[in-house]
Amino acid sequence: MVVNVANTGNAGNTVNNPREVADRYREFSWQQARGQSDAHEELSARISQDDEFCELLAGSLPAGNKQQPNLLLAAVRYLDGPHAELGPRGEAAYGRWREWTVRHWDEVRAVIMRRSTQTNEPARCATLLPLLAPLPQPLALLEVGASAGLCLHPDRYRYRYVQEGHHASHGDHGSHGSHGSHGSHGSHGAPVEGGAPDGPVTFTCRTSGVAPGGDDGPAVLPGELPEIVWRGGIDLDPLDPVGEPDDLRWLRALVWPGDEARTARLSAAVEAVSTSPRPTLVRGDLIDELPALAAQAPPEATLVVFQSAVLTYLPPARREEFARLVRSLLAERDGGGHWISQEHHSVLPWITAPEHRSLGPADAMLLTLAVDERPVALTGPHGQSVHWLRPPLP
Repeated sequence: MVVNVANTGNAGNTVNNPREVADRYREFSWQQARGQSDAHEELSARISQDDEFCELLAGSLPAGNKQQPNLLLAAVRYLDGPHAELGPRGEAAYGRWREWTVRHWDEVRAVIMRRSTQTNEPARCATLLPLLAPLPQPLALLEVGASAGLCLHPDRYRYRYVQEGHHASHGDHGSHGSHGSHGSHGSHGAPVEGGAPDGPVTFTCRTSGVAPGGDDGPAVLPGELPEIVWRGGIDLDPLDPVGEPDDLRWLRALVWPGDEARTARLSAAVEAVSTSPRPTLVRGDLIDELPALAAQAPPEATLVVFQSAVLTYLPPARREEFARLVRSLLAERDGGGHWISQEHHSVLPWITAPEHRSLGPADAMLLTLAVDERPVALTGPHGQSVHWLRPPLP
């Protein structure tokens, strides 16, 4: 099928090279989707070999984040395109997916231009909780790149930490429902469970090493949850999955096909926060909006600025500008505060240099969890694992 790109939104102004688009989908298939989603792995690989379709993408979408493979794939799923759950299986199935996408391209492109890849993984709270509880209470949480703000409610969920003998790779685990009693502790090998007593969702996190403040156990789950008196966040396009069903639909579309457990966790997390006061979510640039939002945090609370897999979307110079801004804000605040970051080691290289780590090939996607730019753990990108570093890396 020949695709006419003359009237696809950038008429006469092709801003991308089709070959570069193909390379991006090939890289996504091999490095990100492989082993995580068979559907996305196959679909993105076939797109990378489809010169005419790559020409459509290059000619009608702006360069940069709007060319993210995950954004296109989610847009088709959001619109109930063919094979929305299982993905194509073979050349004929890909042909049907392609034909539908081209025929509905105006709608698909409109979703891509209106939306962004802002997956909100509340299970990351399992890696944050052991760091938040020991801080001087009460807390004021400020999340940069908050999306739907689900990670601003670590006190609304339940948790189950499962010890492993060595550090965990990034396979995904999670469960529904409540197990165990609030604040229970286990010996080596026994799961440590607790959190919100009536929380409708339990996040399972594989853990190894000794958490900060721990003695000789691999997991620390406080007897008391952190006291959070203020919650705020910044995002280019804040979502409200509690009040806007269409926002929840978009978040579900962003979950990769085949990961039903993650979809269930997302829905249960929305239920868990539905009765809580809404956090203060600000629309705008994370650097431009941060000072004013931080100033709203109650002065008697410990301010905690945190973000997870957000700065990767900024160029290096902006990442450094953000780091300088956070340092300055916390230094000038009465009583100070803390910065908790979860990013790939390549994003903030001054925090963790790769040569300090002994990781296997399966661990390439792990994030570095750092407190005030001091690395304390390696974590799964969806909060499914945490390997505490002891002593912490310099």
